[in-house]
Amino acid sequence: MPHASIMRQITDFANRADPYPVYEELRGTPVLHEEEGGPYIISSYYDIKALLHDPRISSDATNLAAAGDDELAQSEETGGLPPSFLRLDPPEHDRLRRIANSAFGPPHRPRRIESMRGDMREIVNGLIDGFGDAREIDLVDQFAYPFPVTVICRLLGVPREDEPRFRAWVDPLVASLDPDTRQGADAEFQKEAQEARMQLGMYLAGLVEKRTKEPRDDLLSDLVNSRGPDGSMTMMEVLSTSVLLLIAGHETTVNLITNGMLTLLRHPDILRRLGEDPGLSVNIVEELLRYEPPVQLVPQRTCIADIEVRGVTIPKGSRIWLVLAAGNRDPERFKDPQRFDPDRGDIQHLGFGSGIHSCFGAPLARLETQIALSELARRLRDPRLVEDPPPYRPNAVLRGPRHLNIAFEGLV
Repeated sequence: MPHASIMRQITDFANRADPYPVYEELRGTPVLHEEEGGPYIISSYYDIKALLHDPRISSDATNLAAAGDDELAQSEETGGLPPSFLRLDPPEHDRLRRIANSAFGPPHRPRRIESMRGDMREIVNGLIDGFGDAREIDLVDQFAYPFPVTVICRLLGVPREDEPRFRAWVDPLVASLDPDTRQGADAEFQKEAQEARMQLGMYLAGLVEKRTKEPRDDLLSDLVNSRGPDGSMTMMEVLSTSVLLLIAGHETTVNLITNGMLTLLRHPDILRRLGEDPGLSVNIVEELLRYEPPVQLVPQRTCIADIEVRGVTIPKGSRIWLVLAAGNRDPERFKDPQRFDPDRGDIQHLGFGSGIHSCFGAPLARLETQIALSELARRLRDPRLVEDPPPYRPNAVLRGPRHLNIAFEGLV
C-alpha cells in the first residue's frame, strides 16, 4: 500500500470492519503528511499523548476554519448555538468545563453518577426482559441504543415520554461528524442535519426555561442555576453543553457497548468468566477502550505554533489528526497489542483521550458499559454471533456496528 493512499484508507468504508492493518502501516510513518494543505496524521501512543497535553494544539473551531477545514468547523455548530467547551481553548474552555463538572461529579456532586447504578441495572434488565421468547435479537436497536439514551435523558431531566424523540435528532448529527460522510454529503443530508439541530435546540430551550422557573434534582437544573466562583452559564451555553452530553455522550456509549459485546462473543472464554464474575467488568471495559475504542480518531485539532514531532516540523496553522485507535495498539507502548487481554496489568489507554479535553462523560460511560456487559453475560444463555463481521456505520470517527445480531438459547 503506497503512503499516498493511507489517509483515504482510514476513511474508506471498506476498512471499517477492521481498520487495524491500516493503522499498523500508518505507524510506520509516525508523522504522515500526504498532500499540501492536508492534515498531519499522528499514530504513535507517546506522540498522541504528548500532543493531547500540548497547549500549542488548539481545539477552537475558528482555528480549524482558518486552517482550511470549513466543513468540519461548521459541522460542530448545533442549531445556531455557540460551540461547546469541547471546541474551545482555555481560558473559556476551563470556565465552562468547571461549571459543568460541578453539576456532573466531584467534588460538588460526588455521587450523581454512582447513585444511578440501581436505575441503570433496572433499565438494562428491563430491556433484556423485553427480548421475551426471542432467540435472536439486534443488540444495537433493542439494547445498546435505548439504554444510554434513556440514562442521559434521565440524568439531564428530560421527561420519559420525550425520550423516543431523540433518535431522530441524534442520528443525522452524529453522521455529520464523519469527515468522509461530510465530503459526500448532498443537499438533502445537510438539510436533515440542520433540521435536527434546530429541533433539538428548540426542545432543549423550552426545557431550560422550565428548569429556570422550577428547578429539580437533575443535571439541567444545576447547569441553569449554577452560581459558583466561575459565575453562571448563559442560556446558550447551557444548551450547547446539553447537546454535547446528548450527542457525544450517547453515541460513544452505544459503540462501546456494541464493540464490547462483539469482542466478548469473539472471546467466549472471557465472556463466560464475566458471567460468573461481574467484577471482571471493570478490567474488561478498560481493555475494550484500548482494543476497540468507540472514538477512533480526533480530526479537530490545529497547530497554533510550529511543533516538532520526531524530527518533523508541523507548521503553525496546520491541521492534525490524532489516531487514538492506532496509538492504543502501538507496540512501543503495549506488549502484544493485537491481543484482547483484560488481565493486563497496565491499561493506560487513549480511549477517552487525555489532557484538558479528556472525555467529560467517562465515569458515566464506564459504569453504563460495565453494567450492560455483565448483565448480558449473566442472562443470555449460549449467545453467539449471527454474522461476523457485522454491518458497520459509515462513520470513521465514531466507529461501531450498525447492527449486531445475536442468537441465544433463552434468558436466565
